[in-house]
Parts: sequence; structure tokens; C-alpha cells
Amino acid sequence: MASKKHIALFAIAIVSVAAGLWWWNQPDLPQGIVTTNGRLEATQIDVASKVAGRVEEVLVQEGQMVQSGDLLVRIDNQQLVAKQAEVQSKVEQALLAVEEAKAGAEQRQSQLTLAESELARIQALVAKKLLSQDKLDQARAQFDSASAALRLANASTERLQASVNEAKAAQQELQSLLDDTQIRAPGSGRVQYKLAQAGEVLAAGGRVVTLLDLSDVYMTVFLPADVVGKLGINDDARLILDPIPHYVVPAKVSFIAADAQFTPKSVETRDARDSLMFRVKLAIDPALLKKYQEKVKTGVRGMAYVRESADIQWPDSLNVNLP
Repeated sequence: MASKKHIALFAIAIVSVAAGLWWWNQPDLPQGIVTTNGRLEATQIDVASKVAGRVEEVLVQEGQMVQSGDLLVRIDNQQLVAKQAEVQSKVEQALLAVEEAKAGAEQRQSQLTLAESELARIQALVAKKLLSQDKLDQARAQFDSASAALRLANASTERLQASVNEAKAAQQELQSLLDDTQIRAPGSGRVQYKLAQAGEVLAAGGRVVTLLDLSDVYMTVFLPADVVGKLGINDDARLILDPIPHYVVPAKVSFIAADAQFTPKSVETRDARDSLMFRVKLAIDPALLKKYQEKVKTGVRGMAYVRESADIQWPDSLNVNLP
């Protein structure tokens, strides 16, 4: 019994010392500065395949930094390449048909021009009573026939041109599918998870890689209603991360939840309302993140500090301090 009592007292002493050291290491905060804890998070982007197919090659590894447009994954596209050759042949055939139709239309135009000239000549002769009316009727009929033939040739040309446009549209659609077999990074970031391996067959929409957007890193914290009510978007904040407690990282309030957490939606008393906790995001400046992107890590825990008023001065211990 004595031994167990001594162990219990020793454990209490250790906890007390640890708590004392924790509080001793906290900055001496003036009134109006509130502290809480949280962890760093970043926006995750699930990159997926728009086309179904077999994964030919995954070109990135977990933890690798990528830039916008970098090639991440190749999907096998041999069937699409073969289809592309077929569609290209149809486009060329349609173009030849249009050229033939245009040549025919030009011939019809020449015949119409000749018929028009002959009609004008005969009209002049008939007016001088040098030719009969029958000759004029025949010339007018030839002119009408040549005119109809030209309209038909022009219509055929337009129809064939529409076929060319249709074939080219199919070609563009196919090219888009081929481009989609080359899966590229939608933005810069770090590869968090590699979700597909070479040889796997994916359905359309199958995820291949998860990226962390390191331009959008923030700490999620929870603050009571009486504090949140005094905060505004873009208010200054400070972060001290557990792995690097000697540095102070600047941040800003980027989001305040409209609904309380951990409590009923409706409460009756003021004390109950004051105990409501709201989710708040403290975002780090993207320019700062870009400067230190190789060192940025998510999941890191730390302490967050916010001011209830912009008039409150940050203590020296919370002045921005970066490597």
C-alpha cells in the first residue's frame, strides 16, 4: 500500500511539474488576447481520370512537389490513337469531296454565265425582230436550267462542308480524350497520396493522386461565442507550432463558422450562449507559404493567438519571428 501511495504521489508530482512548465513556457498575455490550440491543415485536391482505361505510368511519388501542368499519370491511349487515325482519314476524305463539289460549282457558274450572255444576245435580236420568240424561250429555259444547276452544286458544297465540320468536331473531341489520358497537376502542391499504380484499370472519375495545396494552409481552432463576436475576417493572429516553438508565424482570420459546434442549436440562457464554441480558420499568407513550401507540413499541432481588438498590442513574445 505504501509503495502504491508513493507511486501515486510521484505521478501527481510529475503531472504538476509538467503543467507548471507548460504554463511557464506560455507567453505573458495581456488582457484581450485569447489562446487556444489546433493543428495545421491544407486544402486537399483529389486528381481523377476523366476517361476510363489502364494506368500506363505514375510519374510522381508521395511527398514530391509538383507545379501546375506537371504530368502526373499516363493512361493507356492506344485505342484512341488508332481511332484518331481513322477520324483523320474521314476528315481528309470530306475535304476532297468539298473540293470536288467546289469545282463542280465553278463549272456550273461558267455555264450560267454563258447562258446569261446568250439570253441577253437573243433578247436583243428578238427585239430587233431578227429572231423568233421560240429562240428566246429556249435561251431563257437554258438560263433557268443553268441557274438551278448552280444552286444545286452550291447546296451540295455546303452539305459536304457540314460533313467536314462534323468530322473535325469528332477529331477535336477525340483529341480532347487523348489529352485527358495525360493527367496533369491542376495547381502546385505536394503529393499526399498516390492512389493508383501502373497496370490498374480505372473507371471514368477514378482517383489517381491526392495533392495538398500548399498555398492554402490554415489552422482550425474553436473559440467561444464571446470571443468570436469580436473577431472579423482578416484580423491578425499568431501561431506557435509545437516542433518550432521558438518561431512565431503570422496568420489571419479567414473563416468564422455561422453555426456553433458541440452545443444544441437553441439555448435559453446567456451563460449557455457564451459557452457556444465556433470553428475559426487562421490562414497563413500564401506568399509566406511559397517561401517556405519545402518545410510546410500539415497535421502539425500548436497554439493559436487572436486579439479581441486591433488596438491591443501584441506582446514581444508574439512578435513575428521567422527563420
